[in-house]
Amino acid sequence: MSDFPMRMRQIHLDFHTSEAIAGIGSNFDPDEFGDTLLKARVNSITCFARCHHGWIYYDSEAHPEHVHPHLSRNLLKEQVEACHARGIRAPIYTTVQWDHLSATQHPEWLALHEDGSYQGNGMYEAGFYRRLAVNSPYLDYLKAHVKDIFDSLPVDGFFFDIVHALDDSSVWTTRAMLEAGLDPSDAEARLAYGQVVIDSFRSEMTAWVRQFSVDATIFYNRGHVGPHSRGNASAFTHWELESLPSGHWGYIHFPLTARYARTLGLPCLAHTGKFHTAWGDFHSFKNQEALEYETFRMMAHGAGPFVGDQLPPDGKIEEHVYNLIGAVYTQVEEKEDWCIDARAISDIAVMTPEEFAPLDNRGMQPSICGAHSMLQEAGHQFDIVDSEADFSAYSVLILPDDIPVDAALKRKIDAYLAAGGRLIASFESGMNAEKTAFALDALGVSLTDEGPRDRFGQLARGRVYERGDYCEYIVPRGDIGQGLPATEHVIYIRGTAVAADPDATVLAQITPSLFDRTYRHFCSHRQTPSSGESAGAAIVRAGNAIYFSSPIFTQYYHLAPQWCRTLFLNALEMILPQPLVRHGGPSTLELAYNDQPARSRAVLHLLHYIPIRRSNIDIIEDVIPVYNIPVSVRADKNIASVKLAPSGDAIDFETVDGRINFTVAEIKGHQMIELNYQDD
Repeated sequence: MSDFPMRMRQIHLDFHTSEAIAGIGSNFDPDEFGDTLLKARVNSITCFARCHHGWIYYDSEAHPEHVHPHLSRNLLKEQVEACHARGIRAPIYTTVQWDHLSATQHPEWLALHEDGSYQGNGMYEAGFYRRLAVNSPYLDYLKAHVKDIFDSLPVDGFFFDIVHALDDSSVWTTRAMLEAGLDPSDAEARLAYGQVVIDSFRSEMTAWVRQFSVDATIFYNRGHVGPHSRGNASAFTHWELESLPSGHWGYIHFPLTARYARTLGLPCLAHTGKFHTAWGDFHSFKNQEALEYETFRMMAHGAGPFVGDQLPPDGKIEEHVYNLIGAVYTQVEEKEDWCIDARAISDIAVMTPEEFAPLDNRGMQPSICGAHSMLQEAGHQFDIVDSEADFSAYSVLILPDDIPVDAALKRKIDAYLAAGGRLIASFESGMNAEKTAFALDALGVSLTDEGPRDRFGQLARGRVYERGDYCEYIVPRGDIGQGLPATEHVIYIRGTAVAADPDATVLAQITPSLFDRTYRHFCSHRQTPSSGESAGAAIVRAGNAIYFSSPIFTQYYHLAPQWCRTLFLNALEMILPQPLVRHGGPSTLELAYNDQPARSRAVLHLLHYIPIRRSNIDIIEDVIPVYNIPVSVRADKNIASVKLAPSGDAIDFETVDGRINFTVAEIKGHQMIELNYQDD
């Protein structure tokens, strides 16, 4: 097996431990610790130098006053030595912007809101969440701390935690902005400068680490990897995708983030947790079926699995936790040869609106979540990309709902289409930044008016109203309506009012309601029924581009109307009649298709786990097998054999019209299929 970053069985061992607890590390046994990890098939574990409480867990020469007051041993050093003796990597964790001890001793280092209050929790609230400014003298402490770690321990790598761009009004930021000729009273300018500060910090800290080690791995964590990460990628050696589904991330965050991060050229790891909920959930256990799904899905998306745990204060590793992890990691070890050095094969690119979102609202946008769900449920292979991506690598480009197009992006998309690319866009995608007109004339539409405004003076288009106040309807017919009855289908969220160009084809028209729902006129409990009259274009095709006037992806995220997914998939079929992969299974079946060129094989992952919602948490308890699933893969290679992996059992297949067709007899949770090919 290759060395990091492709190790597939990693642990992130939290150790945020209060000074109010005695006997820290008193029951730690190095041999028990190392042997338990080895038995659980763990081959890398991130251990703590310093926690969010601000305490240090090794014999620090530079900051002995910050060593946990009740630490009974040189804990981190013993952990690292026990791991290294067994061939286990031990990267080192330290906190950055959350440090309760530093925040208490040096409040002048804290980031401030514009009203002068501290950022984070209040003084009398439980928690260590006040944020420190890394452009304050705190940076000198951090550098000395990192040097101290190198002086005290062998270092495999660093995990720097809580590294966020801040809207900061501290004296450190205010002074620096004024010196740079910027206005610190401008919130948008502060946010932009916050990104400059954090990028500079990461670059400077990486250069500092490199003075002591040329090969230590380095990652800075903010809980999400997105377009904001691209510009500072040189400060990282890899990505770690923190995404605990039972925490606030949910089950959609990891695959969405992985599909973007894997396009940036760095290897990926992915975090889940052994916790029933999220970090700090002591003495809880994730259902094994859920942990299997989460780790197998990481592998399917080309990421090394990382399971979060928290060591109890006494330092005694919990045997039952590692029985659970070992039961999963034993399976990971059997499967990992089909995942190491694999790269995703995708024929569809979806542009993320996160690139264009306000600086303080960068994360999962509804439109990208809806697009992701539609494509995943249909088994399509796709990446999430930004405007800097190479569009020519994809057969289809999708602009979901809210992708503004400037002159540079217009030129890039026009060139892509001229070279034979295909495009689907919806709602305000393709419009200028002001959303007053379409900048992308390749869509074949023009804006006729801005549409109605609600009683608050806000544009109704694109806005979610609980009772569908400004809904409209589509009557699907012809190819775009395959699988749907030719009658009104409600579109709950108002779209753009557009007219098709003379040389474009209207695939479906908008049918308005009899009237919009207001206090002056309304009908029944929800939206007003159809007027039965056509009024403007709903779906338009212009060459290889198809445009939806409705925000179908945002609507699917909020309400999941199957007819919206059907309309979109029909449009995709019209411009991509031969997708990479098709399957005849249920929409709950997930597929990921990867290439392992060094092994002359492609690997198809099929996962069938069904999360169920209980109150405010998604749970997986049972594995429900599916049987006799037909699969069809586009034959881009000369396929010599198809086998189950890891068993090696052969599967009968046939090649018909340029596609490899076969049937998977059983999928019980996770099944890999290897397609061995002969190189040209």
